[in-house]
Amino acid sequence: MAGEGKIACLFIFFLCLPPSSEAQTWVKSGYFYAGNEIPVSDIDSSLFSHLICAFAYIDSSTYQLSVNSSTEQFFSTFTSTVKRKNPSITTLLSVWAAAWAGREDPSAFVSMLGESSSRMSFIESTIGKARLYGFSGVDLYGVLPSRSINMTNLSALLREWRDAVDEESRKSGKPPLLLVMAVYCQPIFNSVSYPLDSIQRNLDWVHLNAYDYHLPTRERFALPHAALFDPASQNNTDFCITWLLTRRFPARKLVLGLPYHGYAWQLQDSSADAIGHPAVGHAVTTDGSFGYKAIKSYVRDSGYGASPVYDGTYVVNLFRKGSVWINFDDVEAIRAKVTYAKEKGLLGYSVFQVGNDQNWVLSRTAQEASEDQQHRRWFWLVMLISIAVIVLLIFGLICYLQRRTLKSKGLSGVIKGFSSRLKTMVCKGESLESGTRSLRTFGYATLKAATDDFSSENKLGEGGFGPVYKGKLPKGQYIAVKRLSKTSNQGLEEFENEVMLTASLQHVNLVRLIGFCTNREEKMLIYEYMPNKSLDFYLFGSTSSLLLNIH
Repeated sequence: MAGEGKIACLFIFFLCLPPSSEAQTWVKSGYFYAGNEIPVSDIDSSLFSHLICAFAYIDSSTYQLSVNSSTEQFFSTFTSTVKRKNPSITTLLSVWAAAWAGREDPSAFVSMLGESSSRMSFIESTIGKARLYGFSGVDLYGVLPSRSINMTNLSALLREWRDAVDEESRKSGKPPLLLVMAVYCQPIFNSVSYPLDSIQRNLDWVHLNAYDYHLPTRERFALPHAALFDPASQNNTDFCITWLLTRRFPARKLVLGLPYHGYAWQLQDSSADAIGHPAVGHAVTTDGSFGYKAIKSYVRDSGYGASPVYDGTYVVNLFRKGSVWINFDDVEAIRAKVTYAKEKGLLGYSVFQVGNDQNWVLSRTAQEASEDQQHRRWFWLVMLISIAVIVLLIFGLICYLQRRTLKSKGLSGVIKGFSSRLKTMVCKGESLESGTRSLRTFGYATLKAATDDFSSENKLGEGGFGPVYKGKLPKGQYIAVKRLSKTSNQGLEEFENEVMLTASLQHVNLVRLIGFCTNREEKMLIYEYMPNKSLDFYLFGSTSSLLLNIH
């Protein structure tokens, strides 16, 4: 039973171990663009664990970070401002690589990668700017795999960046800056892929830009731009994440991107069922893009009864007004995607962009969904532990009762066996000396009275079995009572053995067993009392022939 108890304790101990620090980290990050219409002070930073200040750009001549004088104040005060509502929040500085978007100088990032000295100038500048403005990390945004970017050089940049960050931390005594990168959910683009091994080794995590799969400026079919699933295409988030995980990219380094924007398409046929149907291009805005706040305003202005619908197949919200078709993520899609990220074991989620939210509806939904999943996990953990404890207690109780039953049956069986054997011997007419072969069952009260309540004056001695008392029965017969010690570990076994041996191997030169007592869970053997010293004296002493009838 002791072994079973140890196993039970170990099992419960491992179940109750708290999750590792890595498992306890859940990233709730968001990008905030410097040109956003809302001030930084209006951000509800309590809804986030990380906020990313975007964007600093790369100077094409020095390869150092460039911050416009008009946004200098924005970057320098960002961290202190968002910490007013959330002192524990972590802020990062985002660098726009712009290798494909045509903003600023797209060749700056590509040129910087090509030379070791240029890479070092860029790296030192990012570390210096981050420390200067009070950021705790740097984010690299806008790098899409392409033939214009040497992926080997990108791998070298990440390795050198990590080395420089660690070295700066050792010298300054400050925690190392976080290094993260936004990667598009198209791991292979034009037959070129990200250097996943280098990304995994050198970055703390990646923001997975799981949106903009389909744009009305590029395609003539109305398709959701941020589908979690797509039964007809590989352009969906689940396919991308599955692809990364099958290539052993750790889930705990993936942060799922949530778009706070959508796109409007102009359908060819206003009566079409939308998804996958022909379109003539973008609608409403110059490129069809809408922030969530603007989409909700557009829906609200569309008249009484106008409301978006949720498509659970693609995990997207849809709205149609005439030939205008808009797809975006509302609360249903956001909740489903955060739940998906939890179930996949990802590190967290990242919203783009924070300023597009309306009254923090989407951000609260994301936070609540992540907390619901956490509470659900704890609920099932508590349930499993409770069930395990109950099962172990039942198992222990069954084992205890079985042992009690076996012990009881064992003792009873021995006694019944002796009685049966004695009856057989009598039936066969074997020679028995009068009164020497019958075992008598004594009551506890009889022995208590005979020994004067087992008084110390009547105690003859004590052995491994327990103490031996002298007693006198009501008819005047003297007896020796052997009482099992309460602390004896082998008392039951010795008791059974002694009953068996003395009852079946009776000899004239051995002290005769008269009977036994098992009342009140006591185990006592009753012998004839042998006066005048010990058995050795009678067997080997000078007067042995007078007292013992030896044949």
